[in-house]
Amino acid sequence: MDSYVKITILENEIEARLLDSILTERDIPHRMRSYHDTAYDGLFQTQKGWGFVSAPESFRTEIEEIIKDLRNKASHRG
Repeated sequence: MDSYVKITILENEIEARLLDSILTERDIPHRMRSYHDTAYDGLFQTQKGWGFVSAPESFRTEIEEIIKDLRNKASHRG
């Protein structure tokens, strides 16, 4: 079993949900981790981003390409 490493910071919940859906569809093992903490009312999310995705190192390039594509599409809509 491959160990999981932090791949990239996620900017917001929408990006996280889209990425999660794509990775699940492609059978890419991953974990999403939110920085939200109810005790601090989401303070860390405003400082660090929504959270991050971790996965086996062998999937890093593929995941980085997917997130880059998602961000490019989002910036062309705005």
